[in-house]
Amino acid sequence: MRRFLQGLILLLLPGLPALAANVVTTTGMIADVARNIAGECVEVEALMGPGVDPHLYEARASDIGRLRNADAIFYNGYSLEGQLGSVLSKLGERKMTLAVAPQSMVDDQLLMANEDDSYGVDPHLWMDPGRWVRIVPTLRSALQEVAPACSDAIKRRSKAYKADLEALDQWISDSIITIPDERRVLVTAHDAFGYYGDAYRLEVLGIQGISTDSEPAIADIRNVVDTVAERGIPSIFVESTISRRTVESVVQGAARQGHDLKIGAELYSDAMGESGTEAGTYIGMLRSNTEAVTRGLGGTVAPWPERLSDHWQGRDAGNHEKQGEQ
Repeated sequence: MRRFLQGLILLLLPGLPALAANVVTTTGMIADVARNIAGECVEVEALMGPGVDPHLYEARASDIGRLRNADAIFYNGYSLEGQLGSVLSKLGERKMTLAVAPQSMVDDQLLMANEDDSYGVDPHLWMDPGRWVRIVPTLRSALQEVAPACSDAIKRRSKAYKADLEALDQWISDSIITIPDERRVLVTAHDAFGYYGDAYRLEVLGIQGISTDSEPAIADIRNVVDTVAERGIPSIFVESTISRRTVESVVQGAARQGHDLKIGAELYSDAMGESGTEAGTYIGMLRSNTEAVTRGLGGTVAPWPERLSDHWQGRDAGNHEKQGEQ
């Protein structure tokens, strides 16, 4: 009906521009990639904002309305959305509902299994832009289907954004490699950084497992305390979507063993930063994380790539497309 009414308006008032298609995503990480690819051709909105934990998210009545009215729904998959999964499954019977990670990561070697948790596959693929870049062609095709009149522009923007993520990947690698070997251990509130560690040769130690739907056991906290104290790890990191309580417990436990463990800058794991800030973009989120990890573990942050110098301030579609063609 919505499409019929749009078409009727255009017939009656041919001078009006076509209304943008509407796409709803679950997480901001998916929404930001989709916006960069779609430009003004598609209105993209995310259900889950800053500080929202997708593992625990429960759909509100207003969310159901937004999902039903959307032309397409994009979600992560691999059980990241937890309780929202059943809602997405039902909606998928009536409209395009795309699990972007499973559709993009067809090579099993890209995936990290998790045998000790309820998740068969670690869903936090966005932590490695070298993997996450694979959702670009998946979203490009879906957005071209949603907004066929913008197909060429979507193709150009996807090419440019793919190059942006490749530049980001190289910058992260150049920064993390400067961390001394004995300090290359990333200790976080929960196990969301496995792909990040795998990509950039960091040992990752999460107090909780992949999911956050239960409190960590005392034994888990004790094991982390023993590890950081024994190995002299300088910093532990809090996350924007998780209480600081367990991290502070590790700091206190390390102090009792005579080790001064610092709490590093806040990391973004399951959600991006506030809208209107650099960390409120996917690229900015990983920039913030990498700067925090590199400095917290004794490394030196690499110079920011020229290609990404204006990623947050925004570039007009023409400039972005021009850079993508170079």
